[in-house]
This record gives sequence, C-alpha cells and structure tokens, in this order.
Amino acid sequence: MCLGIPGQIVAITSEPNKLAMVEVLGVRREVNITCVVNDGHPVAACVGDWVLVHVGFAMSRIDEAEARLTLELLQQLGEAQAELQAMRGTPAAPGTAPHPVPASG
Repeated sequence: MCLGIPGQIVAITSEPNKLAMVEVLGVRREVNITCVVNDGHPVAACVGDWVLVHVGFAMSRIDEAEARLTLELLQQLGEAQAELQAMRGTPAAPGTAPHPVPASG
C-alpha cells in the first residue's frame, strides 16, 4: 500500500530544481515539488502549502484541515499499534513508546 503523508512546505530550497523543505510533525525533509507547481501556482507561491508527500515527492496540494485531520489519525494509529505490540509483548517500532498494560486483578 502506498501512503502519502501530509506536510507543510516551509521553504523553497532550490527554485530551478523545484525542491522545497517540508515539515511533517516537526521533522523537516527536502522534497521535489514538481507535481504541485504549474503556471498558475509557481514554485515561489508554494511556501505555506499543505501537500501529500510520498517517496520524496509532493504528489498533490491538500486542504489544511484535511492535512491536520490525517496527521491526527496517523498519530492515533501509531499509538494503537504501539499498544497492540505492548499487549503482545513485542517491542515497539523505533520512534514509538509503548504504553504500559495495567496488571489485572
């Protein structure tokens, strides 16, 4: 399954190469924005845009409310995954902290 992660373009790093710095949950990464620019929306106009990022490319522009909702859901899924792993006694994925499972009884 392919998954696009919402991020916000915070800076243009190379206008001729159509590269921008995108922030996703506090993490910044340079991505190619070729797919989201056109004559009506040039590279310089992209700062502040919310985009779906997949394998180093901004694939499409999205609405800020949709981006924030998607990020919230992805965080909840990550927390749920960590909880399930803790219940199974398996280590959590890197970057996630398992929640302690209360002892019964």
